[in-house]
Amino acid sequence: MNDEQLLRYSRQIMLPDVDIDGQEKLLAARVLIIGLGGLGSPVAMYLAAAGVGHLVLADFDAVDLTNLQRQIAHTSARIGMNKSASAAQALRELNPEVQIECIEQVLDADNLAGQVKRADVVVDCTDNFATRFAINAACVAAGVPLVSGAAIRLEGQVAVFDSRQQNSPCYRCLYEEDSDDLTCAANGVLAPLVGVIGSMQALEVIKLICGFGTSLAGRLLLLDARHSQWREMKLPKDPECPVCSLRKPV
Repeated sequence: MNDEQLLRYSRQIMLPDVDIDGQEKLLAARVLIIGLGGLGSPVAMYLAAAGVGHLVLADFDAVDLTNLQRQIAHTSARIGMNKSASAAQALRELNPEVQIECIEQVLDADNLAGQVKRADVVVDCTDNFATRFAINAACVAAGVPLVSGAAIRLEGQVAVFDSRQQNSPCYRCLYEEDSDDLTCAANGVLAPLVGVIGSMQALEVIKLICGFGTSLAGRLLLLDARHSQWREMKLPKDPECPVCSLRKPV
C-alpha cells in the first residue's frame, strides 16, 4: 500500500481484526454484486469505501423514479441510465482506486458460471427466486461463498451460504423452487430497511475476505423493522438437497 491508501483506510487498519494484512486482502479481492437496487446500493458503496479492489456490478435494469426512495447509489439525474453504470459512477466518485466492471445485461447460465468462478465472494441483491436459485447453484458448483439478502415491507433477512465448509447449507436448502416471489412494487418497502440489510451483507463480505469473526454460514438473521427486533435461526443442511447434497467441500 502507498501512503495515500494507508491514510484512506487508516481507521480500518487500526482494527486488530483487519490490520494491514486484512486491508491488503481487501485490495486484492474480487467481489461480484448481482443487483444494484435497494440492497446492492449500500453493498457496493460500503465495499468500495472499504477498499475492495475489484467490484463487478451486474444489473440489466434502468434507474426509475420509483427507485430513488431507497436505491441510494442512483440520482435523479441518472434516471434512465443502466443501474450498474449509474452505481459505477457513484463508486468512482467515492473511491477512484477501485476497479469497477459493469455487466449491463442478464447473466445467462454460462456467463453467470464464469463470473462466479472468478469471484472471491458473490453478493445476491436480486429480488426473485429464479435468479437467486441460479446464483446459488453457480456458487455451489464453483465453491464460492454467497452472501444473500432480502427485504420487503418492514421485514428483512441476511444469510451466508459457504459450500467450502462441511455441512454448510445452500440457499436451496432454505427455499423450495415453487416459493412465491414478493416484489417491492406490489408490497412496498421502507427505505432504511434495505440499507440495514445491505450493510449487513457488506459486513459479511468483509469478514469472509479478511478471515475474522464468525460468518453467518448456517444461520439466518431475520429483522422485524417495525419493532426493531432481530431473530436468528439455525439452518441445517438438507441431506437431500438437489443442489448441494452431492458436492464435497473443497
